[in-house]
Amino acid sequence: MTVVAVLGAGSWGTTLADLLARKGETVRLWAYESEVVESVNREHRNPVFLPQAELAPSLRAFGDPVETVAGAEVVLSVIPSHAVRSVVARLPKALGAGALVVSATKGIEPESLKLMSQVLEETLQTPRVAVLSGPSFAEEVWANQPTAVVAAARDPATAAAVQKIFATSRFRVYSNQDVVGVELGGALKNVIAIAAGILEGLGLGNNPRAALITRGLAEMTRLGTAMGADPLTFAGLAGMGDLILTTCGALSRNRALGMALAQGQTLQEYNAAHRSVAEGANTARAAMKLAERHGVELPITEQVWAMLYEGKPPKQAVADLMERTLKPELWR
Repeated sequence: MTVVAVLGAGSWGTTLADLLARKGETVRLWAYESEVVESVNREHRNPVFLPQAELAPSLRAFGDPVETVAGAEVVLSVIPSHAVRSVVARLPKALGAGALVVSATKGIEPESLKLMSQVLEETLQTPRVAVLSGPSFAEEVWANQPTAVVAAARDPATAAAVQKIFATSRFRVYSNQDVVGVELGGALKNVIAIAAGILEGLGLGNNPRAALITRGLAEMTRLGTAMGADPLTFAGLAGMGDLILTTCGALSRNRALGMALAQGQTLQEYNAAHRSVAEGANTARAAMKLAERHGVELPITEQVWAMLYEGKPPKQAVADLMERTLKPELWR
């Protein structure tokens, strides 16, 4: 039996905590919201972020992240990207020597443009950091639907350890050593999902969606390769797999944000009405800065950024993408 601390009680953090608790691990879940802590412990439910799900009775919630990680053998971070550093900065003294740290946050730190694994390594001063990503709606994982994800770590033994901890008969975990590619795939696909929601909100059909997914994957691969990732990673679960899920699935928060934009809402209005974080909004801003740093062109991301932060009309953004200078599909 492994002691696992899960930091972040959103829908994904709660689902992974429940999965591990039902597997027989000792799981502590840190929640920022006091009402979530109380409800998980009293009623075995998370009424804010996963209201329909009955959680494992053994799962315990805490309001203090330091107490949550004390003595834990595995620490799973599912904190929104903008808050990861501020939370984990409190934890180094409580973190046990040799603890395995896993990030399941699909985002990029807005100010530093660092990936979550880099933030965790830097803040916790530990090299034993891995990433868990791939196509996985929380509600479907909680419902025990077959799901495949990928665990990435530079050290194969670390990736194998993550596989062993998280794998069940309905939750299959593959391994990968391309941490940069796996993290970027999980983050950048959220930007393309916003664009997919915009297409849906505009009433457009399957032709534009297919073009968006294909060209969106090209953008993800282009930036990832410039940052040192293996381009083949983007053809896998953390790339194409997650991209298909979030651009086509009705449960995608980022796709829902895009639909709201197409229907006239602003980003500020959408955020005011939703407690769950749509990571793609912050990622669009970070991706634009990374593209400039690495000299990479991201036309879809650029249009999403303009709609989010400059109020560009969605119909104009689509038109501008279609009317770009004609180019070959593949650069050789």
